[in-house]
Amino acid sequence: MIEGYQQHCQARVDAALEPLFVAPRADLQPLYAAMRYSVFNGGKRIRPLLVYAACEALDGELEQADAAACAVELIHAYSLVHDDLPAMDDDDLRRGQPTTHKAFDEASAILAGDALQSLAFQVLADPRHNVQDAEARLNMLVTLSRAAGPAGMVGGQAIDLGAVGKQLDQQALEQMHRHKTGALIEASVLLGAIASCKADALSLAALQRYAAAIGLAFQVQDDILDVESDTATLGKRQGADIARDKPTYPALLGMPAAKAYALELCEQALNSLRTFDSKAEPLRELARYIVQRRN
Repeated sequence: MIEGYQQHCQARVDAALEPLFVAPRADLQPLYAAMRYSVFNGGKRIRPLLVYAACEALDGELEQADAAACAVELIHAYSLVHDDLPAMDDDDLRRGQPTTHKAFDEASAILAGDALQSLAFQVLADPRHNVQDAEARLNMLVTLSRAAGPAGMVGGQAIDLGAVGKQLDQQALEQMHRHKTGALIEASVLLGAIASCKADALSLAALQRYAAAIGLAFQVQDDILDVESDTATLGKRQGADIARDKPTYPALLGMPAAKAYALELCEQALNSLRTFDSKAEPLRELARYIVQRRN
């Protein structure tokens, strides 16, 4: 089931993203080319899928969630461009392709990331892109800016850089990844709920629990794949975290316990949706997919 849903949502968000990369002037074409390259390079679009699935779980329509789906993917793409830079993780490969600073140059990659970040908020704020009313658009902006900034993803990146070569306990490791990876995944689910215009306090609380569980599960599975997969399958350098002496779940817990923890988090996510009907099945399938994926 999830493959068909994934293809449908990928095509939908890609169609919504495509017009954003038409350069308004000839002298901006190199910048827009780097931006487009950073977004259309084979991503699985998991975060937009979560936006759409959360919206539909609350009986919303897909078109209500298009702007939010675009915005989270733009933020995600910008974060990868900057994460790959020499001053950060210094990666040459992303999704089986040269990273943006390798395909273009370092300055172009920095500017492309900056532009993608600001474009995400423009898409959410502009009624020409976002069909929501002004109050919902403002709520979306607050949700995404909190998740993307120092209280979320960027803060997690800072903690991650400071943790290289250090021993972290499980609580500290989870705190880092709930910021670095989990915050944007949580925001994706919440943005989909807001887009539905039908979220109440109970459903939002349940979706928050779901998102917190899958956000952490995503990182646990990433750590597992960094050990067990290979570069061709991952589309990025296998063993990179080990090479950089980064703290990971397999290193901390051992591989069997890390795998068991990923499954436990998946069950937590599924349990949080027990009051939802069949419209939430894509969310359930995405939780399973996150801990079963091989890249």
